[in-house]
Amino acid sequence: MTPPYDWSTDYRHPTKWDQLFEPLSLPAMLAASVAAKGDAPMLDFMGRHFSYTEVATGAARVARGLQSLGIGKGSRVGLFLPNVPHYVAAYYGALAAGATVVNFSPLYTPHELEAQVEDSGTDTLFTISATALLPTALEVLDGSSLKRLVVGSIAGGLPHAKSVLYRLFKRKEVAPLPADPRVIRFSALTDNDGKPDPVAIDPERDVALIQYTGGTTGTPKGAKLTHQNLTANARQVNGIDPDHDADDRILGVLPFFHVFANTCVLNRTVLNGGMIAMLPRFDAKAALQTITRTRATALPGVPTMYQALLDHPDLAGTDFSSLRVCISGGAPMPAELREKFIAATGASLVEGYGLTESSGVVATNPYDGPVKPGTIGQPIPATHIRLLDKEDPSKDAPAGEPGELAVKGPQIMQGYWNRPDADGDSFTPDGWLRTGDVATIDADGYIRIVDRLKDMIAVGGFKVYPSVIEAHLHEHPAVKEAIVLGVPDAYRGEAPKAFVTLEEGFEVSGEALAAWLNPQLGKHERVTAVEVRDSLPKTMIGKLDRKALRAEEGV
Repeated sequence: MTPPYDWSTDYRHPTKWDQLFEPLSLPAMLAASVAAKGDAPMLDFMGRHFSYTEVATGAARVARGLQSLGIGKGSRVGLFLPNVPHYVAAYYGALAAGATVVNFSPLYTPHELEAQVEDSGTDTLFTISATALLPTALEVLDGSSLKRLVVGSIAGGLPHAKSVLYRLFKRKEVAPLPADPRVIRFSALTDNDGKPDPVAIDPERDVALIQYTGGTTGTPKGAKLTHQNLTANARQVNGIDPDHDADDRILGVLPFFHVFANTCVLNRTVLNGGMIAMLPRFDAKAALQTITRTRATALPGVPTMYQALLDHPDLAGTDFSSLRVCISGGAPMPAELREKFIAATGASLVEGYGLTESSGVVATNPYDGPVKPGTIGQPIPATHIRLLDKEDPSKDAPAGEPGELAVKGPQIMQGYWNRPDADGDSFTPDGWLRTGDVATIDADGYIRIVDRLKDMIAVGGFKVYPSVIEAHLHEHPAVKEAIVLGVPDAYRGEAPKAFVTLEEGFEVSGEALAAWLNPQLGKHERVTAVEVRDSLPKTMIGKLDRKALRAEEGV
């Protein structure tokens, strides 16, 4: 079997598609940037700067502190943190100690956190003394095999004046630390000489990160991402930026615990010696202010984030002149939203695609064009693509037909943590990762995601793609967001039903939308109803959550 397109003949990214990436560990990558950048700012946290040297010193002290607790190769260290400086120090520090990092969403319930702590075998968990996090972490400490918590203070990362104000006026947001020997202050862990024992890391074998995902099928599983997976993806993403040698200031509002931000915000910026303007969570007003204050050059985000920025009244007063490029991922970008954002900001906005299992990025549209809206562009360097037959994945899809997207490359995970059964479902026998996404490839080598295999609706023997119906809905000026699900139908087995939210100022009924929509669709695609809602469920990174909506609807 051979890939359907050879991107070495007509590659639109400003680098070679066919290239190799030498093995590189994450600590070595950081060390190279520290040597090159030194006192240059690496982090901007609400106005306080941390230089490359300062961050590396903090990471070294974390590593030394962890090693003094017996943590090293074979240990799993969890991060239950928002975007705060502690995250960066703990991430690179745990890796320098030889441990594997496990990311946990700060939005997890105690039950969700405990399940993944137990599954991963995490014995040490970093968090901060926020009321939204510490009580959950303490409950998991008591109810699981977790051995210890390391707790930092968000005030400690702020500029002095803001730190004082935080302590004075936001006491209700700070949870008290119990007198428990299992609970260690971050400051106590890092009170050492910052000289960890050297650790030999095999970049291609040693797992740097266990990143939980729903996977290509089923319940959350831990994707094992090696040092080489992550540093290769950072280098791949860096290489497709024609201006990667320019002064980089990345707005870091995507949560670091998510693989998209891990590669495109954290690792890629550290590799390139740029600065990350960190915000603890996405807030449209704060993001717009930070773009102006820091002269941000890049903004990785998800479509709902760009919509929120467009909707905010401060948009008109924001200085976007420094913003070169915005990278959208996580969900399809509606063409109208893309056009509106470009018109409002003057920035380039390109759509990309990736999975947790691919360390974050598989393909993007070229930064300098030609951009094909509605596609995910071409694969990033050293990434091979195939389309598999949707019914028989042992064969390639028929020429010109949609097929299941399959991927090979240096960024593809080692496999799932303790789940060889899931590896068998997600990889072909010859090692291609099956994404579960249905795609086409056009004559220029641009990839278009048609739908997910599990989202396709079986209507009387016909396959209906929800994304096709959703695209039509987005053409209506009143429709802001749309999700289409298959619902039970006594005659046809399943039938499409649409759920939408409306743009501000519009009033239109579901019946009127259905009457407008259905004549544009094939008979088997026509929706049984359009339900207008005030809101649609979203995931922890802000993309529309089809799975949660299914659960609400019981389908």
